[in-house]
This record gives sequence, C-alpha cells and structure tokens, in this order.
Amino acid sequence: MAESRNADVAGLSYEQARDELVEAVTRLEQGAATLEESLALWERGEALAARCEEWLLGAKARLDAARRASTAPAGAAPVAAEPTDDA
Repeated sequence: MAESRNADVAGLSYEQARDELVEAVTRLEQGAATLEESLALWERGEALAARCEEWLLGAKARLDAARRASTAPAGAAPVAAEPTDDA
C-alpha cells in the first residue's frame, strides 16, 4: 500500500526529493500529526531518502567513471559507466 502511495517518488529530481524529505522531517518533529499521518509521513520519508540515495550513488558512479577516464593511459579504451535511469 505504501509503495503505491509513493510511486511518484521515482520521477523526482534529487533536489525535489531532498526538499520534500526536509519538509516531512520537519512535520514529524513538530509532532502535531495524528498517528496515521505520522506513519504516512514516515513511509514517504523513507521513499524520499531512498530516492536521494539513488541519485547520489548515480552521481558517484559518474564521477568515478570520469576519474578513471581522465587517468587512463593514452590510447586506452574508455571505461563506460553503468547506465542509470537518472541521466
């Protein structure tokens, strides 16, 4: 059930997911939400945090590939980075 409510997270940019995660954490910290609302915010926050991590891991892979390419010996074939859905 939580997965269907949070399916739209996959289409968010890093900045969108991060900003929404900050908002969810702020609302949880205020403690004014009902238990049901708090659980929904927590589940949404988990999905948003996972999306941010996907973006960061993808960025790291791209940086690593660029570093490898820039330090490869002359004439060596470039190492292709793993394709991501985030590019």
